[in-house]
Amino acid sequence: MHTPHSPRWHFVKKRTADPAGGAVYVDDDHTRYRRTGGEALAAEAAYQQQLAGLGYPVPRVLENGTTDDGHVFVVEESLGERSLHDMALESLDGTRALSDTVVDLAAEVGGRLLRAQAAHAVPADLQMLRSWVREAGWTDNVFAENPDFDSPRVRAALERAVAQLAGVPMVPGHLDYGLPNVLPVGVIDWQHHGLVPHGYDAGLALEIVPFKGGTKGYLASPEQRRRYLETLDKVARATTGQSLSQHLGPYLLVKGLFFLALMKPTNPARTDKYLKWQYRRHLVLEGLEQYERTGAVDTAHFLTLDDFAARHGAPGHP
Repeated sequence: MHTPHSPRWHFVKKRTADPAGGAVYVDDDHTRYRRTGGEALAAEAAYQQQLAGLGYPVPRVLENGTTDDGHVFVVEESLGERSLHDMALESLDGTRALSDTVVDLAAEVGGRLLRAQAAHAVPADLQMLRSWVREAGWTDNVFAENPDFDSPRVRAALERAVAQLAGVPMVPGHLDYGLPNVLPVGVIDWQHHGLVPHGYDAGLALEIVPFKGGTKGYLASPEQRRRYLETLDKVARATTGQSLSQHLGPYLLVKGLFFLALMKPTNPARTDKYLKWQYRRHLVLEGLEQYERTGAVDTAHFLTLDDFAARHGAPGHP
């Protein structure tokens, strides 16, 4: 029976990223969320508790344990119900212009994250950076699904990225940072966590929007991207002595691989999925070519998914 001390939980959505399944629930007054899952959720909760203790802007874990049927459960405080992605979509006025308010909020939260990360940074070595490339880029999966990318050319570019990042401190990071996981007061969804070079998370929040091919509905202007990075560069220089914008090239090279992971369709009849897989392959090659020429990657030059489909005459695309 429900008592004043046992909240009623209302179903929000299924959890599809956890191999054990599970779901997300919210309580009556929307101040707490309850998630169920497996070992991955338990590891995420433990990491999140650690980050909270380090001063990261993350939800506090209020309770965790195991249900009667053997599932892991975690109860955490709510940081709100609208992510910056939600706010960006709500503010669209018939154009794809990203709201300046969203950009400013993203810079504020990103700066808080950078400060917390810098306070717990550790010196990097080449092996740590190579491990980050493998984990953040999901390279085992990408090379298995795209064996032509497991080439001397790609590996040489990744080694160049590692060398370029020598001296950048490593920090506890998110690995899947973006506007959908950022709220005005903090950062959620720490499932894909690990050590990252300082700035890899927050620095890419606006740069990675084009990887979605125009399907996000919004796009940051050059001025917004510049202003966002200038704000974060000030924080990075004040805390680590290095600006982060100079490292966007290697960061985006790795992020391109991340967006290609798990994309190869298993059903040949799904022409829509095949198109997205080919599109993400194209973006990896575009980023690779840019990086080889200049040491940088500018995602503003990426084709949209529609433009790519039109250019290649992709079947099954409206």
